[in-house]
Amino acid sequence: MRNALWTADEIAQAVGGQVAGDFAATGVSIDTRSVEQGDLFVPLVGARDGHDFVPQAVANGAAGVLAAKPVDAPAVMVADTFKALEALGVAARERAPRCKRGAVTGSVGKTSVTRAVEAGLRLAGKAHASVKSYNNHIGVPLTLARMPRDTERAVFEIGMNHADEIVPLSGFVQPHAVAITTVGPVHIENFPDGEAGVARAKAEIFAGLRPGGIAVLNADNRWFDYLKGEAEKVGASVWSFGEAAGATARLTGFSVEGEGATVSVDLRGEALSFPIRQTGVHWGPNSLCVLLMLEALDVPRETALAALAAFAPIEGRGAEKTVRIGGGAFTLVDESYNANPVSMQAALKTLGARKVAGRRIVALTDMLELGEDSARFHAELAEPIAAANVDMVFLAGVHMKSLWEALPPTRRGGYAMVTEELMAKLAGAIRPGDVVMVKGSNGSRAGLLAQALATLDLEERV
Repeated sequence: MRNALWTADEIAQAVGGQVAGDFAATGVSIDTRSVEQGDLFVPLVGARDGHDFVPQAVANGAAGVLAAKPVDAPAVMVADTFKALEALGVAARERAPRCKRGAVTGSVGKTSVTRAVEAGLRLAGKAHASVKSYNNHIGVPLTLARMPRDTERAVFEIGMNHADEIVPLSGFVQPHAVAITTVGPVHIENFPDGEAGVARAKAEIFAGLRPGGIAVLNADNRWFDYLKGEAEKVGASVWSFGEAAGATARLTGFSVEGEGATVSVDLRGEALSFPIRQTGVHWGPNSLCVLLMLEALDVPRETALAALAAFAPIEGRGAEKTVRIGGGAFTLVDESYNANPVSMQAALKTLGARKVAGRRIVALTDMLELGEDSARFHAELAEPIAAANVDMVFLAGVHMKSLWEALPPTRRGGYAMVTEELMAKLAGAIRPGDVVMVKGSNGSRAGLLAQALATLDLEERV
């Protein structure tokens, strides 16, 4: 097969397996729900044994299976399918020696920055990248295993919940350039020393950096000096972004204009302004992070700027929708993908900076994994809410009760212990001209609120 990603023989050689039926695969999948015609299906063993789903994977179009048990399909037999997936990822990296690889981590913004870097890489040539948020011990080797042999540039998102998780992932990727978007109080319940532990865990990304590699770091973050020192220990060149004096890319202006913004930067002494299709204030520094990462991966500047100008907000991360209701329409700002104290404050600041015809309304659900300081982090959101001139606040979740109690009665729109119970209160309060922002952690189901508000438009048209 001319467009084969892997032949059975290549897979067997890469993973030390035995061919049991010849085949050629055009992709790699670990989930029968996403299997496409021609995929190699890798049945992982966890809470469920993936081998039980091999018949479904084959029915959905899988060309072959990487199996540890006998299967009724063409296969490459191995002792451990997870270890084999890792080995396949390493083999994919090694057979593309000219590919420049980047890796992105950070407490906030890593997915959006990764997607924007990907946009620039694809404009520049044959590129590869993580899909969705495939950033863990399974997602990173899976993304590598899917990388075509003629890839010129690639970018990988790398995440963590605990210490020592990023080291092996960085080792798999062996990036030529890495970025840490920022470090903040995220997953701190898993670190006895809180944010300092998070900073150390993020610094693990330097472990796999190629000799002479580049580290792109946030000069405004309070952990910058620590991260810079850790990067320099492995011989990395440090490029920085932010408003701080001396930053490689120093943000000098951010002006919202309609559905986008103009970013101004002093880039190594050169004044530069460029448009982006984002309105969030965090996209000032984020865009500079993207610009430096693309430069580090040998993407021409004009290509990088073109990618930033075209890159639209991602669903759940600031995407906007006009929703028609009786008498007019309101604007839904969907920030429901995830939340922590840093991203909450940035989203609220952005909301406060925009002009509105009606009122500013926020619907917030619990921020998770904040440990013993959770009540304080939630209550402290009252200050940025006030600074953003938010008119009405709707809250759901056990932890958001702390914020509810910290709000003045004039801002209290509605509270519910369970996200689903907040919807009726929220929908009934919205009027034409309002801007409604929904934000919360994945586990607290903020996405349900955003989806329900978006469907109000459909209900109006029925």
